[in-house]
Amino acid sequence: MRRTVREGLVLTSATLCLGLVLTACSSTGTTSSSTTQSTSTSSVPQIAATDFTADFAAMKQLTDLAAQGKGMIGVLLPDTTTSTRYVQYDAPYLTKAFEAAGLTSGDFKIDNANGSAATMQTQAEADINAGASVLLVDPLDPGSGAAIESKAEAAGVKVIDYDRLVTGGPADRYYVSFDNVEVGKLIGQGAVDCISAWKVSNPNVLVMDGDPSDNNAKLFAEGYNGVLDPKFKDGTFTKVGEPAGTWTPSVAATTFEQQLTANPAMNAVVTPNDDNANAVIAVLKKNGTPAKKFPTTGQDASLPGLQNILTGYQCGTVYKPIYLEAQAAAALAIYLRAGQEPPASLVADTTKDTVLNKDIKSVYTKPIWVTPENMADTVVKDGAVKVAGLCTGAVAAACTQAGIK
Repeated sequence: MRRTVREGLVLTSATLCLGLVLTACSSTGTTSSSTTQSTSTSSVPQIAATDFTADFAAMKQLTDLAAQGKGMIGVLLPDTTTSTRYVQYDAPYLTKAFEAAGLTSGDFKIDNANGSAATMQTQAEADINAGASVLLVDPLDPGSGAAIESKAEAAGVKVIDYDRLVTGGPADRYYVSFDNVEVGKLIGQGAVDCISAWKVSNPNVLVMDGDPSDNNAKLFAEGYNGVLDPKFKDGTFTKVGEPAGTWTPSVAATTFEQQLTANPAMNAVVTPNDDNANAVIAVLKKNGTPAKKFPTTGQDASLPGLQNILTGYQCGTVYKPIYLEAQAAAALAIYLRAGQEPPASLVADTTKDTVLNKDIKSVYTKPIWVTPENMADTVVKDGAVKVAGLCTGAVAAACTQAGIK
C-alpha cells in the first residue's frame, strides 16, 4: 500500500507491512546495518507495529534480544507544561515497556528537561558519557534536538526521534510517532461533524494552531486545514482567522479573547490540543456561553479534555494510545541496542524531513477520535483515565449518560 508523497506526509513502501497509524504532540543514529549483528537473523523476533496491546504482552517477545543488548537506553522528554502526557503517560509507559522486555533500571534512564533545551543537552551528554548506546529524543525544538543528535551520532550512539520529528537532524535515524497528518484530519472532521450536530448556524470558525516551531504542529495543521479549506472555499463555513500558534494555554486564552473581540460573530474554534481547548473553554464559560453552542476540538485525551467533552464544551479529542507509541519506541530501541536491524513489520513507514528532503524510517501507531459515544470503549477501557477521577461533581451525570461506570 502506498501513500501520496507530499511535504510532511508519510510515504509507505509497497514492500512493507502496514503499521499502525496513531497527537500530538521529536535524532540521529547510525543504522544497525553498520553494526555487528549479535544474533542470527532467523533468531531475531519479527515483531510488528500491530502487535502492541494494552497489556504489554508483545514486549515479552523481546526478552532474549534485550538480554543480548549492550549499553543504556536514554530517554529525553521535553517538559511538563505544554502537555501533561509526558508525566502521566510517556514516562510510566516507557518504563513499563522496558521492564516487560526484561530490562532493569540500570539498563534505561528517563529524564525530563522541564522546558529547558540547555537542560536536555546536559542530560544527553550525561547519558552519552554514562555509556548510552541508544537515545530516544523528544526535543523542545528542532535546532536543539539536531545538536543533541549530532553529538550522539559522533559518539556512535543510535538515536530515535520520539513523537516529534527533528527536521534537519542526521539523515540516518528512526522516528516513532502517530501519523500526525491523520491526527489533524480527525480534528478537522470532528469540528465539521460537531458544528452540524450542535446545529451551529452560519459557522464563523477561528483556526488555532500549535507552536509553529514544532514540526508536529505543522502536520496537524496540514490535516485539519485539508478538511476545513473546502468548507471555507465553498462558503459553508467562514474562516475568521488563523493567528500565530502556541502550545502555551495562557497565550492561547489571550489570543482567543483578542480574536473574539475582533470577530464577535465567531461561533466555533479549532483548537489543536486539549490544554489549549481548556483555556479557550474557560473564556467561554466566563462569558456565559452555554454547553453545545460553541464547538472546540482537541487531542491527547487529557482528563480536563474528556470532562469538557462529556459536559458539552468540547466536541471530541484525538486519543493517541501512548502505551502503543511507548512500546513501539522501546521495541525499536531494544533492536538497535542489540545491534539488530529492526524488522520491516515494525518499521513500516517513512516520514519526509523537509529540511533534508529525505524520507526517515518510521514507526506509526493509530489515533482515534473520542466523543461521549465511544469514550467508554476507548480511553476508559484502556485505563488511560480512571472513572473515579473522570466522573466527579457535575461530570457524574454525563458519565452515566455515556455508559461510563
